[in-house]
Amino acid sequence: MAVQYSASSERPRVGIGRPLSRGAAITLLVLGALLTVLPFYFMFVFATHSRSEIFNLPPPVWFGQHAATNYDSLLTRMPFWRNLWNSLYLAIMSTGSTLFFCSLAGYAFAMYTFRFREQLFGVVLATLLIPNALNIVPFALMMQALGWIDAPRSLWVPGMAGAFGIFLMRQYIGSAIPRELVEAARIDGCSEFGIYRRIIVPLCGPALATLGLVTFIASWNNFLGPLIIFRSTETYPAALALRSLQGLANTDWGALLVGVVLTVVPLLIVFVFASRQLIAGLTAGATKG
Repeated sequence: MAVQYSASSERPRVGIGRPLSRGAAITLLVLGALLTVLPFYFMFVFATHSRSEIFNLPPPVWFGQHAATNYDSLLTRMPFWRNLWNSLYLAIMSTGSTLFFCSLAGYAFAMYTFRFREQLFGVVLATLLIPNALNIVPFALMMQALGWIDAPRSLWVPGMAGAFGIFLMRQYIGSAIPRELVEAARIDGCSEFGIYRRIIVPLCGPALATLGLVTFIASWNNFLGPLIIFRSTETYPAALALRSLQGLANTDWGALLVGVVLTVVPLLIVFVFASRQLIAGLTAGATKG
């Protein structure tokens, strides 16, 4: 049912003339939160049970006693901590390089006036229209020609200046940072890179946090790229390594779920610390006239 707002009241109305009470609104929010949290809760619960217990009917709803056994089985089947380090390395390199180059490009597109600026920016945006599936074969051929097969740099170097990051930084810098501030810094004798380092970067905290969090999560969860590039188990990131545990008939679900839990925990920690900046970056400019 459509939610309507009355001019004389800030409470939402459901239907015609029937206000949605505060208690009902809170109940709906709690139910939505539970539906979001329950999959994570059962993931943690199932990681502490054996395979037979996981598939019991009804399934277990509280923690079991097989967490240590599942963890030992995980380490026996794969070099998990090496794979987790590979994921962390790729995520850190992708995030750091993307923040640097995309913020530089966004600064140039927002504050510089040069020939064919709008046309070049249009070309950058046009790359967003290309489906990722069309890039698989050219990407694999380019990496093979460069000799980067089974090399981690093949996953973070090509994406250092992504179109989404450039677009986000250009829009934020153009709307949040006055051009007069940059001109004043130039008059005072500040170098162009000094302006970027001392003015642009400190004032772009919300946008950088948003782009960093999105890039970190995308790199951490990247599956198709490593599947194409990597050949040895030691170079697998965690997502690809955990997928290798699944078989057609014999899958140790307890060990797999322990690995999933250990892989998800870093993302939850990053999100907890960066969520406020993420919200600020996504809502920046929303209240400006």
